Amino acid sequence: METADMTYLELSEDGGGSHKFYEVTVAGTEVTITYGRIGESGQTKVAAFPSEAKAQAAAAKKIGEKTRKGYAPAVRGVRQRRAITRRAIASIRSTARQAPVLWRFNSGAAAFGIFVDEQRCWVGNQRGDVYTVAHSGTVTGRFRLPDGVKCIVADDFWIYAGCDDGRVYDLSGKVPRAAYEIAADVDIYWLDVHDGVLGVSDRAGRVTAIDYEDEFQWARPGGGESAWMVRCDDDAVYRGHSGGVARYDISDGSLVWENRTADGVLFGWQEAHSVYAGTARHTVHRLAKGDGRVEAVYRCDAPVYSCATSPGGRHVFAGDSHSSIYCFDSSGERLWKLGTGCGSAFSMQFLDDRLYIVTTDGSLACIDASEAAIAAARQGTVPQPVDVKAAASLAVVEPSVVVETTTHVGDGVVVECEQQGERLRVRVISPGYEGWNVQFPKDIREAGARYLVEGVRPAGRGGFYRAYGEIKRLV
Repeated sequence: METADMTYLELSEDGGGSHKFYEVTVAGTEVTITYGRIGESGQTKVAAFPSEAKAQAAAAKKIGEKTRKGYAPAVRGVRQRRAITRRAIASIRSTARQAPVLWRFNSGAAAFGIFVDEQRCWVGNQRGDVYTVAHSGTVTGRFRLPDGVKCIVADDFWIYAGCDDGRVYDLSGKVPRAAYEIAADVDIYWLDVHDGVLGVSDRAGRVTAIDYEDEFQWARPGGGESAWMVRCDDDAVYRGHSGGVARYDISDGSLVWENRTADGVLFGWQEAHSVYAGTARHTVHRLAKGDGRVEAVYRCDAPVYSCATSPGGRHVFAGDSHSSIYCFDSSGERLWKLGTGCGSAFSMQFLDDRLYIVTTDGSLACIDASEAAIAAARQGTVPQPVDVKAAASLAVVEPSVVVETTTHVGDGVVVECEQQGERLRVRVISPGYEGWNVQFPKDIREAGARYLVEGVRPAGRGGFYRAYGEIKRLV
């Protein structure tokens, strides 16, 4: 019977630093590497080598790399899992007149994640529940992720949820698939994805960029703490923390500008030419993307948890810690302030004269932000909100590594997974495509396997494809 040679290492730093493990097991010609946060099962990768000697050499190289970074031999189970940071829930009932809430859905726990498009609304809460709700207020779907949902963002066709288990899940298909895995020492606060590039802000005030293959690109330390704000576009990543807002080149992380007048930043928003930073100083700052200068300041009466705009920045909305929401014109004039009636808005989004918010009490609320509805609300006339409920029969969909099989190609695109060094890469083998790699879920990759995907789209910057739709394994 073949015996295995196992080395277990840990790196645990005080003050909220790294707290992760790295285990290398050699069994014959196979090397199994398991890594992740201490106290969790972690992720596993297996690589095969031509000989036992080469397997031993590869394992020794990995162990040497980690020990040089500060890892040391340890005994599994002695150190315990470090608690994930949960944002403090501070919410005071608003004394303002109530906003015209059309409907509200209680997700069951404090909610940060929201995304709204023409088809539906998404809400994700601190229990890991993600619901989809039609604009009419009907709950249409439910996902269950392994840990609390920090945020939900869209990138073209794809919908991603950042989770406290350190992973980013693609919710675009029938089941959630792990699309990115953040480093084990990064306590995610917020993220954004643009053209396949992931920007992550974290508890330590850092910002990290990760490419479409889930490979580290660059990271920049914070000049402050608690980086909640991160926004990405074609050219840049914008990060806001306790010390201000900065712009970094998306390709190499070089600092373009930094503005420290907008300090105490919580959440942010962006339009084509401006970024918006909501602050604990009771303001929203609008900064020019080009040079970081302050274009306008929108003043509220309490710390600003969230902000958003109508198209083009014509109107600016803000949600404060006192369960109030505000509307300003682009120049900074306050047009109205109303109470939510369902907690403070941790995140928000505007679409078609409606403002959607997710709140400290876990509600997803739809507010009529039309001029007529707001004018009536300011006089004390509001509709009776409809309290939306999820049907007890609604199926709960969880992440899976199970892939359906098929023998029929039809109109789909065939991709193949191949071993390239220690990495598994996926490329298109259907005719008529470039020889680029494909962004593809990592957990279901298997060397030599062929898969059928609904389609692939080239990234806006070129150089790689992105698979979309349902995935089946060809047999």
